[in-house]
Amino acid sequence: MIEVVPSSWDGHGAQVRLRPPRALTRRQFVMLFAALSGAMWVVAVLGWWGGNAFAPAFALLHSAIVATALHASWRHGDRGEEIRIGPDAVEVTTSGGGLVFRAHPYWVRLGIARGGERISLASSGRQVQVGDFLGPAERRQLAETLQDLLAAASGRNR
Repeated sequence: MIEVVPSSWDGHGAQVRLRPPRALTRRQFVMLFAALSGAMWVVAVLGWWGGNAFAPAFALLHSAIVATALHASWRHGDRGEEIRIGPDAVEVTTSGGGLVFRAHPYWVRLGIARGGERISLASSGRQVQVGDFLGPAERRQLAETLQDLLAAASGRNR
């Protein structure tokens, strides 16, 4: 998800917030886990009644694996990036790592590689990839947005 917000009241600069798309809310993730583990436990109980003494143990192990996978999937959706573009600086921060890139907008170059699959900002030998978790259409939109904002901030025409 791409969200563009003006960063100051006078209209100079902008802030681009990037977040990975989430298909489910937290409640829906819990309901998904309950449905998956409930169905698995029904089959495990039926297996146990049929003579498989290990079915409940495997169901318990499988529940733990499914819970871990869904939790990791949810945490993966918490990451995000914020790109601030102003007349004095371009800054890229990540939700977990803080400030990862800072440069003057005139010297920042937008790199679009492999037909829009990889988008990077580079300056003075430093480079940072942005929007890796976005889908192809969103990456193309991000590239266009960044190109326009960088041109406006550095005084260049697109």
